[in-house]
Amino acid sequence: MTSSTSPGRTGPLPPPRGPLDRRTWREVGYLLSSWPLALATFLYVVVWLWTGAFLSLTVIGLPVLAVGLSGLRRLGAWERARARWLLDVRVDEPSALHRGRGGEFFAWLWSALKDPVGWRTALFFVVRLPLSTLTFWLTFALLTTALWPALPWVARWFTQVDRALVTGLLAPSDELERRIAELESDRTVVVDASAADLRRIERDLHDGAQARLVALAMDLGLAREKLTEDPQAAARMVDEAHGEVKLALQELRDLARGIHPAILTDRGLGPALSAVASRCTVPVRVTAELPTRPAPAIEGIAYYVVSELLQNISKHSAARHADVECWRSKERLMLQVTDDGRGGADATAGSGLAGLAERLAAVDGVLVVVSPPGGPTTITAELPWRDRTTRAHGAHSAKNAHSAKGAPR
Repeated sequence: MTSSTSPGRTGPLPPPRGPLDRRTWREVGYLLSSWPLALATFLYVVVWLWTGAFLSLTVIGLPVLAVGLSGLRRLGAWERARARWLLDVRVDEPSALHRGRGGEFFAWLWSALKDPVGWRTALFFVVRLPLSTLTFWLTFALLTTALWPALPWVARWFTQVDRALVTGLLAPSDELERRIAELESDRTVVVDASAADLRRIERDLHDGAQARLVALAMDLGLAREKLTEDPQAAARMVDEAHGEVKLALQELRDLARGIHPAILTDRGLGPALSAVASRCTVPVRVTAELPTRPAPAIEGIAYYVVSELLQNISKHSAARHADVECWRSKERLMLQVTDDGRGGADATAGSGLAGLAERLAAVDGVLVVVSPPGGPTTITAELPWRDRTTRAHGAHSAKNAHSAKGAPR
């Protein structure tokens, strides 16, 4: 099974078929329904523009124009959905309207008035009325006369013009707007992932170290009460408390290692991957060829991805051997994890691999899974390469020097 997180594009439309073909009737339905809708939306645009221009002499004119543009955005979304359902035209949704800092009214008003999506949608409804009027009556004439065998080809020609209008006027205006929409989606993924990590850390602290520390405090309190009455029993209780302290410290170390291990900060990605591979239940060979270290954020995500993949191998793969490779390819950090297990991994089935794919996509990364039934499984992760800044490196060095200076001798 091969899966990738990159969405595919719709291919070219098949040639027209007979008049009874389902695609033909969908195109005819689009043409016949466009004219009454175009008439209604054209009237909306005319009334909105006339009212807004007339009232612009007063203080409520500009808000009327802004609210009308917001309504045009919603009508444009409905038109994109109709074209997607009837014409198989799939265009990206434009980015959301920026409302300004703090949601202030005048910031929203200015953003709404200069919204290119709303104005392009208004132009779409104005241009479509004469076109839809012509195509409606010609389609109706073909449908009700002896010329109906030509309907598939004529409907295809007419709807090609509609496809061009939808793609040109209702799609995002440029690559920057598409990028803004992607970043808005990625920001949501990052926020959700951070919230999930915080809940996991809170749960681990509450169920692990916190519970042990509470028990430790109770044991020390009992030992203090028995110190004068039964010194030997108090000594035994102190010994048990000492053991609890060691366990609590070990749990805290394990939790810190799961967040950001010290070896990753001190020695880099290669040694950190070797350390996490040594804890895998399957023998793992690690090959890391990195001339320099990437940015800390990229390094942390790479460590997290490999750690999760090795945990999946330990739990689900039934593999006998695994390989981890890490290298730099131009401006990309490449990670590849291979095992000889049972295979069948799928990043689109809502599993942990889907979560990894979302985390990588949030930083312009890609996760590709090749896992046929019976194996082997090869999972490749790509991350953008970002060099460590001199400022960050200097701050890290200063921190290390300060720690060394303040360390007890």
